[in-house]
Amino acid sequence: MPTPFQHTPARQIAIEHSSELIIQITIKKSITMAYVISDDCIACGTCIDECAVGAISEGEKYSIDPEVCVECGTCADVCPSGAISLA
Repeated sequence: MPTPFQHTPARQIAIEHSSELIIQITIKKSITMAYVISDDCIACGTCIDECAVGAISEGEKYSIDPEVCVECGTCADVCPSGAISLA
């Protein structure tokens, strides 16, 4: 039987999994968005069509999901009204 400070394989996996969850939670809490869509947006949909990861959604106002966005800048490059820029 292991002592309290020895790690069995199952205990080591649990520790690694817990550490991974803590890192993921920390990262999600510190996400900031580099790109924003201003009120100049004409809702043409060009940015949605060009976003490789599907981070932009439409509604009354288009928005970029910071948890999905990889900050490649393609949306800003293709926006015909210049409504997408660095924050």
